[in-house]
Amino acid sequence: MDRRQFLKQTSATALGALATTPILAASTEECQTFPSQSPTPPVFPRAITMWDFSWLERRWPGAGFENWNLALDELVERGYNAVRIDAYPHLLAKDPTRKWMLNEVWNQQVWGSPDLNEVQIQPHLNTFLSKCRERDVKVGLSSWYRQDVEGVYLQMDTPERMGECWLQTIRSIEADGLLDSILYIDLCNEWPGNLWASAFARQYPEVQWGQWYKEASLHWMKRSLAIVRQAYPDIPFNFSFDNQDVEKYEEVDSSFLDLFEHHIWMAQQNGGEFTSKVGYTYGRFSPEGYKNLVKNGETLYRQTPTYWQELLTAKITRTADVARRCRRPLITTECWGVVDYKDWPLLSWEWVKELCALGATTAARTGMWAGVATSNFCSPQFAGMWRDIDWHQRQTSLIRTSPLDPALLRDNEVAAKLLKRL
Repeated sequence: MDRRQFLKQTSATALGALATTPILAASTEECQTFPSQSPTPPVFPRAITMWDFSWLERRWPGAGFENWNLALDELVERGYNAVRIDAYPHLLAKDPTRKWMLNEVWNQQVWGSPDLNEVQIQPHLNTFLSKCRERDVKVGLSSWYRQDVEGVYLQMDTPERMGECWLQTIRSIEADGLLDSILYIDLCNEWPGNLWASAFARQYPEVQWGQWYKEASLHWMKRSLAIVRQAYPDIPFNFSFDNQDVEKYEEVDSSFLDLFEHHIWMAQQNGGEFTSKVGYTYGRFSPEGYKNLVKNGETLYRQTPTYWQELLTAKITRTADVARRCRRPLITTECWGVVDYKDWPLLSWEWVKELCALGATTAARTGMWAGVATSNFCSPQFAGMWRDIDWHQRQTSLIRTSPLDPALLRDNEVAAKLLKRL
C-alpha cells in the first residue's frame, strides 16, 4: 500500500480512533488546530520508530530482526513509514565490510545485544535501506557509536573525525543510489551523553548528559555539521538530545540544526520525579531497577494518572512552542511514558500504551512534529507492545492524518530540506 492510498483509507477513521484512545480531554482541546483549507497542500508527518542498533545486532533466532522482510512488512502493517537506525559510521569508515566484535551496552535492556556480538556494516546497511525504500519507509540515520572491543569508537575524538566518518558513510549509501531513502541524519544519539559520545566525554567530563548547549559541545557540533553539510547541503542534519532544557533552543543559537530531534518521557519530568518515587535507577547490569518498577511503577501511575499525564502534555506543548518560535520541525523517536520497559513477569503494557497514545496524539496535534513515534518500544523484540496491531494502527492513522502547521512551511528553506523528504 503506498502512502496516498494509506492516507485515503485512514483519514475517514482518524477521528474514530480518538474515541478509543485514552487521552485527557483537556490536553487535546489545547492542541493546535489548523484550517482545512490552506494556501498550499497540507504536509503530513511520518509515523516513525526507533530500531537503533537492534536492526543489525538482534539477528539470532527469536531476536526479532533475523528476517528483515518480515520485520518491515509487520512495520508497514502497523502503519509506520519511517525508522531511525544506527549506521555505525565509525566502523564503516574504518572498514565497511569487516566483521566487528562489539561489547554489550547492557544486559537488562533488550535493545541491541545482551552480550558480545559480531556485526558487518556493509553491504547490510544498504541492503536494509533498499528494503525500506521498496516499502516507502524513510530512514533516519543516527549513531550510538557502539563500543567495539578494539576501541575504534574512542577514535572519534575530534569533530573533524566525526564529520569525516559520516561523509564516508553517506558516500557508501550514495554509491548504491540510496540517498533518496534517507529522511535525515543525526550525527550522535542524545549528544553529549557519555554512554554514546564517549570520546567527547573523555575530553570534556564537565559537560554532563543533556548539556548540549555548553560551549565545547556547541563548537563540536557546529564543526562536524559544517563538514557534512558542505558536501551534502540538501540533507537535513542534526544532533539528537534527551528530554531536558527545551528552552535552551532559544537561549543559545540553535540555527545550525536543521531540525530538533528531542526525546521526551513523562518519567523524567519534574526532575525525574516518577523514577525517583518508583526507585528506578537505570541500572544497566542490575535487575534491582526492574524489581522496583514491578513493585511500584503502575501502582504509582494509577494513583494519580491525571498528574503524570499533565506533566507529559505540558512538556510536549512547551517543546512545540519553542520549535514554532525557532521555526524548526520536530522529530521524536524516543518517548512518551517510561524510558525503560520490557516483557517481564508482572509488568503490564497497558498503562505504558495509555501514556504513549496520549503523547503521540498530543505531539501530532501541535502541527510541529514531522516525525512522531509512539514509543521507544515499537520493535519486534518487545512482544507485548508489538503484537497489539490495532493499537499501532490507531496511533499511526492519527499521526499520518494530522497536518503540519502551515506557518512552518512558509518561506522556511531550512525546514523545507526535511519536509520535502516526507
